[in-house]
Amino acid sequence: MTESSRVMRELDEVLDDLEALLKNNDAGEELAARGVNVALALTAAAGLRAYLKGDKVAALDDLGTAVEEIATRVRIRE
Repeated sequence: MTESSRVMRELDEVLDDLEALLKNNDAGEELAARGVNVALALTAAAGLRAYLKGDKVAALDDLGTAVEEIATRVRIRE
């Protein structure tokens, strides 16, 4: 296994852990109490995963969606 493939495997594992944690009920409650939408956090994480894999189109789609939704929610609160 090359060093590069080991690093990519580790990045995938970290993102898998992040996704699992975001789906955890206790984490969801904590995040909701802070005004964080778990679905948007998962979308942003998917965008980061796509970007790290070099899929910039999927990254732009997911990260763009997350940014647009967050911006809309911030404007609504103001």
